[in-house]
Amino acid sequence: MYKRPFLFLIAISLSLTASSAAISSVAMSSPNGKLKAVLESHEGSLTYSVTYDGQVALMPSRLGMELASGSILGTDVRKMKAKRGKRDISISTPIYRKAHVEEQCLTYEVSFGDYGLDFEIYNHGIAYRWATRLGKDSITVKRELTEFVLPEDCTVTYSECNNDSEDLNTQVLNSFERPYKSLPISQMNPGRLAQGALLVTLSGNRRMLISDYNTFDYPEMMLLPEKHSLKAHFAPYPEREEVGGYHNMQWKVLKQADFIARTAATRKFPWRMVLIFDDDRQIPDCDIPFCLAEPSRIPDTSWIKPGLAAWDWWNAWNLRGVDFKAGINTQTYKFFIDFASKNGVPYVILDEGWAVEGAWDLMQVVPEINLEELVRYGKQRGVGLILWAGHTAMSRDLETVCAHYSRMGIAGFKIDYFERNDQVVMRFIERAAEACARHHLLIDYHGIFSPQGLTCTYPNVLNFEGVHGMEQLKWSPQSMDQVSHEAILPFTRQVLGPMDYTQGAMLNAAKGLYYPRYTKPMSQGTRVRQMAQYVIYDAPLAMLCDSPSNYMANQECTDFITATPTTWDEVRVIQAQVGKVIVEARRKGDNWWIAAINDWNACDISIDLSWLQGRNMLAFSDGINAEKEAEDYVASTSLTPARLSVHLAPGGGFVARITH
Repeated sequence: MYKRPFLFLIAISLSLTASSAAISSVAMSSPNGKLKAVLESHEGSLTYSVTYDGQVALMPSRLGMELASGSILGTDVRKMKAKRGKRDISISTPIYRKAHVEEQCLTYEVSFGDYGLDFEIYNHGIAYRWATRLGKDSITVKRELTEFVLPEDCTVTYSECNNDSEDLNTQVLNSFERPYKSLPISQMNPGRLAQGALLVTLSGNRRMLISDYNTFDYPEMMLLPEKHSLKAHFAPYPEREEVGGYHNMQWKVLKQADFIARTAATRKFPWRMVLIFDDDRQIPDCDIPFCLAEPSRIPDTSWIKPGLAAWDWWNAWNLRGVDFKAGINTQTYKFFIDFASKNGVPYVILDEGWAVEGAWDLMQVVPEINLEELVRYGKQRGVGLILWAGHTAMSRDLETVCAHYSRMGIAGFKIDYFERNDQVVMRFIERAAEACARHHLLIDYHGIFSPQGLTCTYPNVLNFEGVHGMEQLKWSPQSMDQVSHEAILPFTRQVLGPMDYTQGAMLNAAKGLYYPRYTKPMSQGTRVRQMAQYVIYDAPLAMLCDSPSNYMANQECTDFITATPTTWDEVRVIQAQVGKVIVEARRKGDNWWIAAINDWNACDISIDLSWLQGRNMLAFSDGINAEKEAEDYVASTSLTPARLSVHLAPGGGFVARITH
């Protein structure tokens, strides 16, 4: 990995477009001129509209922020001043899917007096945020008047809140784990909130992704359909909380305030971004969110080591062929450590059960586990331990917990059961990231929303859940279509940041053969599909979800997975169609990995590899019987051809490693 902090080589030149003259509208454009936006004041209210290559992407959409004082930012605006600039971005990244990011945008700082709007206009996107200069005191934000008005009855690909309450302020209390689906906006449920990245299909099959980003000290934006409009909704500020929920691991909201945030009067607010793409291949390769993130606050990132983790919970601690009772005990975890060490896996996760349940006290370890002995045993074998923690237990005494386990030699924490996206939770995850960084501890956040920029600002936060991941297949009904959902994720949720999907199943089910099995779960789709997801899904800390016994019984597949990097130097999206198929090439050093997954429709793809022709290739393809027997695959070695023909079975996959 790169042993240096973010290096921001950003040249910004600002020129006044209206140094003294007041105006009632601001015309903005991207560097190449294809994306245009107009901010205007009409009858005292602010709206903005967006066109892309002459096509209307957003109709005039209102901007506004209502404060508890009664004033509404964005109303009674009759005059504005605008300052235009340019931002050339060159960023060396410590932990990302690329070693280096190059971007360019035009900036517009629009002032209305003691507050204003910042715009950044990229060739494939526009982002704006409120900027207030209201003194040294705090302000209370009652609500936002933010909307995105679509030009017609567009199809929207989205994920709903998985809380079925009819009350919107109760809906926001959810675990952010529903699969994606697609509907015309007119058919979306007007009483159901959409969360995370939302993808709109414009006429001509252009795509438009809508989300917020950089949500520090502010709740996450959710969207509610209303005719052809998507209106922002935010979780109210939690006025009273108590310990509760699953095994008392959550802070449950008992009373919500009549406002969404109390924050600094002078600050920059989160970005609202609209990204527009001509071709589906551009979506997984988009770096605009990364450019909108706050730069790293960790001066030295050399201690942060991405990699794979052997994980216990999904496979229910199941081992076979051992002479001890497998479960949450020292012997089982020593077996996991031995497996990880033998296969070059740097981490083992101790999930729920290592600490005394119900006590919400991470200083109490169950008697079946000798944690200090496991740390010593792992250190001798080059394996670090990551501990699972509930939200309440971690927040109860954050500094003491971090200091104690850092001294012991623990590598980090998987912190779970937030199930909220209000301002209080946003503050905590930032505070926990900072505390863990000071103590050189990694973080994987679970039971939570999408990362929204935190992984860029605190690179020790290696992963986030915020996705209907494969863990859901422990209990989802047979009707669940996980495969189609998986083919949507690179174009939606993953655009916002790394995604702990927890792939790697060695027990695989062809279409119609899946059924839920909690203690011995299976995936949907083929074996090779599981292997390909290690390349296609961004996860600097990626799980080996299955049992060491299953990996040992499938060593050929295991060897390939454990040799696959979790961060990359370069990405090329070769073929892509939202929800149908994606083919990517990713480079680490001098070596390349090629991967593909599809939906339930078998397909034949042709991959141009002329730029790698003649190199050595190890490839895994769906077997001839994979349509019925999902674990059927073919491994082959050859020289890389100029063009490679690949057949993907229903719910299939392909993956190859190409070396000199």
